[in-house]
Amino acid sequence: MMKENYLLLKEKVRMASDKFEKNKSVKIIAVSKTYSSLTIENAYNLGIQCFGENKVQELIEKMESINLPIEWHFIGHLQKNKVKFISGKVSLIHSVDSIEIAREIDKRAKNINCNQNILLQVNVAKEESKFGFEIKEIFTAIDEIQQLTNINIVGLMTIAPNYADKEEARPIFRALKNLADLICTKGYENIEMKWLSMGMSGDFDIAIEEGANIIRVGSAIFGERSYSQKEE
Repeated sequence: MMKENYLLLKEKVRMASDKFEKNKSVKIIAVSKTYSSLTIENAYNLGIQCFGENKVQELIEKMESINLPIEWHFIGHLQKNKVKFISGKVSLIHSVDSIEIAREIDKRAKNINCNQNILLQVNVAKEESKFGFEIKEIFTAIDEIQQLTNINIVGLMTIAPNYADKEEARPIFRALKNLADLICTKGYENIEMKWLSMGMSGDFDIAIEEGANIIRVGSAIFGERSYSQKEE
């Protein structure tokens, strides 16, 4: 079933990509939280190379138990006291939602002499239950964070509300793309808007049509989760 799911997902990604830009490339992050190392290894053997985890402890356990050249991403809310466990170990941290967390990532990266790529999480919809900078806060945050020497801002991330009609998420994704375009016009020397991480299993096609080039999908690959596992 996972093979069929993945083939269907790739076709849907291709179709949505072509609506935005012919042959646009989209990175698929398989959200592997709660799934076993064996399941991840089976997914890797299908051609999935990038996996995202929401919990630091679960991520580290899987990184240590799986002997494959996986590109690991951290996509969940990151607590300050957990930063030291993942700095320099993941390809990308999607969920930098405060200046304080950015400073801690920078400090930990400096301690091990590396640079950590990050995305700034933007709470476009201003949901109280979601983390992230509001759009009006983002330039103040960038002004602070760009002074840090061991992290690289390489894009933005957002999570759309869980709308019954996925079309309602379109303005959320469009707003993030517009924000990224605006940031590009400001001439920051060490800020890159390479990645727009937006869209999950229920709305990834809409996100791609609005400019996403990273999607975070779990159930679209692994199958439906139980109720307690629904959020990706």
